[in-house]
Amino acid sequence: MDLTTLAWLSMAAYAAHILEEYTFDWRNWARAAIGLSVEWGDFYVTNAVVVALGIAQAMLAPTLPLAPLIYASLMLINAVFFHILPVIRMGGRFSPGLVTAVLLFLPAGIAVWRQAAAQGALDAANIILAVAGGALLMAYPVLMLKLKSRPYFRQV
Repeated sequence: MDLTTLAWLSMAAYAAHILEEYTFDWRNWARAAIGLSVEWGDFYVTNAVVVALGIAQAMLAPTLPLAPLIYASLMLINAVFFHILPVIRMGGRFSPGLVTAVLLFLPAGIAVWRQAAAQGALDAANIILAVAGGALLMAYPVLMLKLKSRPYFRQV
């Protein structure tokens, strides 16, 4: 499969992941398991942005391989650090999104990286930017959630 096809499949994997998280009450899991003060509105907006980024990265894939690499990095980071490791740390307690993280995110993310390597798009700069970009995309909404409760950011 070419990078564009894999990028669109990654977008579809993320859509399935969002559905799993919503269905199995990710919000309450995040509050109880990782102490993240999150509301459903935060979930909806964040995931709307992820869908928009998914569409953009798939459309950019033919001319900007860095875009699907960043998105694949986001998926891999999400799978490992926000689903797999919490399940291990919590003695097997289910994390909403775990199934799609393991069955879809890991294979799709790895496939994007392999295809980018096969087409010669993995130089040092792209590797660093892709991993940093994926980590930044994962951290940004969490940082916003943490900051919004601080007095400076409250709109009262």
